[in-house]
Amino acid sequence: MHSATAAAAALILLGTAVLSGTSRADETKPALPKQPRIVNIYNFIRNSDYRLQNSEQILFEATANQIKLIKPTGLPATWALQYDALINPKYQELLKEIGPNDEIAAWWEIPRPLVQKAGIKWRGHDHEWDSTANVGFSPGYTPDERRKLVDVYMAEFKSVFKRYPQSVGSWYIDEVTLDYMARRYGVIASCNCKDQVGTDGYTLWGGYWNQAYYPSRSNAYMPAQTKSGQIDIPVFRMLGSDPIYQYGAAPGMSTLEPVYGNAGGSDKWVAWFMKGLIQGPSLAFAYTQAGQENSFGWDSMKTGLTLQVNLLAQQARSGEVQVMTLADAGKWFKVKYPLTPATSMVYLDDWKNQNRRTVWYNSRFYRANLLWQGETFFIRDIHRFDESVASPTHDSALKTHSLAYTTLPVMDGSLWSGPAQAGIYPALLSADGTATTPLAVDGLPVVTETGASELTIVQPLRDGGKFTLICGESSLACAAEDTQGQPLPWVWEMKGAGDKMKNAIQEVRPAAITFKTDSGTYTASLQPGFGAIKQQDDGTIRLTPNAKGRLIFALGKQ
Repeated sequence: MHSATAAAAALILLGTAVLSGTSRADETKPALPKQPRIVNIYNFIRNSDYRLQNSEQILFEATANQIKLIKPTGLPATWALQYDALINPKYQELLKEIGPNDEIAAWWEIPRPLVQKAGIKWRGHDHEWDSTANVGFSPGYTPDERRKLVDVYMAEFKSVFKRYPQSVGSWYIDEVTLDYMARRYGVIASCNCKDQVGTDGYTLWGGYWNQAYYPSRSNAYMPAQTKSGQIDIPVFRMLGSDPIYQYGAAPGMSTLEPVYGNAGGSDKWVAWFMKGLIQGPSLAFAYTQAGQENSFGWDSMKTGLTLQVNLLAQQARSGEVQVMTLADAGKWFKVKYPLTPATSMVYLDDWKNQNRRTVWYNSRFYRANLLWQGETFFIRDIHRFDESVASPTHDSALKTHSLAYTTLPVMDGSLWSGPAQAGIYPALLSADGTATTPLAVDGLPVVTETGASELTIVQPLRDGGKFTLICGESSLACAAEDTQGQPLPWVWEMKGAGDKMKNAIQEVRPAAITFKTDSGTYTASLQPGFGAIKQQDDGTIRLTPNAKGRLIFALGKQ
C-alpha cells in the first residue's frame, strides 16, 4: 500500500491496533522497549589546540584521565585519533591501556602534518591544527586532494595498529571522502555533528535529527531514499541534542557534552535526557553519543563525564541501554537496515518546567518536529530529503571560512522566525470561514508506535474531541474530530516572521507549494483528495482538510 494511502486508512482505523511503545509523561516505570537504546562513548583526540597554553600536556592528560575513568567500568568506548595525535608516540603508547572491547578509530579533522605529508600546501594559520572550515575539514580540499589525505592517514594508521580504522568521525565529512573510505578501506560507520546554526562557524541544518542515516552519494548531509543512491555507511548524529531547546541558533548549548553545566554536566538534565531516550517511543532504535573531545581539558569535563559514565554503567547493567563502540553500532545498523529506517524522539515533560514537550520524527524522506507550549501545539519543523540534490562542495573545494549544509525546508521554525515563532499552527474556523482561533489542548498527548515506521500522536482538545497526527515514512496525516467522532472545522495556518518564509516560496498552488533555493526549486504537496492550500492576504498560508476533516502532507519523492 502506498504510504499516503496507508496514512489515510490509518486515520479511519485509528485505535484498533496498537503496538508496544506508548508514551505519556506521567508513566513511571514502563516495560523496557523491544528496540535497542544504543549509546556510544566517543572521545576524539587532538594532539594540540592553538586556543590553549600548554595544550599538548592538557589534551594528553584529558585523554589519560578519560581512560582511567572508563576502563574500570568495562564499558566499550571509541577513541578517535586526529592525524597529529596518531603520529605522536605518546598516544600510541597510551592507547595500549584502553579496555579490551574498546575501539581505536579515526577523527577526520585535517591538521598541518597530514596536509604536508600528502604534498598539499597548508593554507591555514601557523598552527598544527586550524579550526577554519575550509582548512580543518575535508570539503576545503578538492576531491583528488581528499582522497590523497585519506591514503596518507590510512597508511599511517595501519603502520601503527596493523589494520585500518573501522569508523571515522568529524563535525562534517563530505560524501567523496566517505565513499572512498568505505570502498577502499572498509570503513563501516561514521558520525557527524548535531544539527546547529552558526556554532563555531559550522551550520548543519535540516538533516536527520538524531539516530543514524545512510547519506546520499551526492551529499553527505542529505539522507538517501534509494539503495542505489546511498553510501552504505551509516552516519550517526553526535552530541545528544536537547530535543526541546537545542534547536537552530538557540542561545547556549543544551547537549550531552559533559562540559556544559546546565546540560551534560547536570545530573538533573542527564537523568531527564536518558529517561526520554530509554522510555520514549523510538521506532527503529534510540541512540545518543556520550564522551568529550580532549580539547576542553580534564578539569572542565570530569564532573559531567564521571556522572554520565557512572549512570551509563548502571543502565547497561539493568539492560536499559546498550553501550557499544561506533564501529559495532555501524555493524548492527548495516545488518538490520538496508535503507535508512524511521526513528523518533519523544519527550513529554520539560526539565525547565516551562510546560513544553516535543516529538521528533525522521525517515529517509523527511523530518518533522511538533512542539507544545502551554495550551498550544504546532509543527515547528518539516524538512524534506532528496538524494538528487548535490552538495555545494561535491565537485569543488569550499572557499569560505565557514561551512553550511542544509536540506529542503517546508517549515523552518528557526530560520523563518523573528519576534514571532514560525510554524504550522492548527486552528478552528469561524462559522463564516473567515476567522480562526487556536486549537487549545487538554492534557498530554498519547504517542504510540502504530507500525514499524509509523508514529501516531493523539492530542485531546480543551473543548472536546481530539487531534490526530500520523507520521508515516513518506507522509504526515492529520485529522480533528469532536467527541462524537465528527470532523471539526479546522485548518493549518502556516506562518513565518516578516518576509523570511515569503522569500523562500516561489509559488502557492491549490494543492502544492513550490520553494526556491540557490540550487533550484522543490515542491511540497498534499495528497490528492486530502486538502487544499490558499495564501491569505496577510501572507499566511492556509491548509484546509477535505470534507471529512482529513489532510495529508505528501513528503516522499515528488
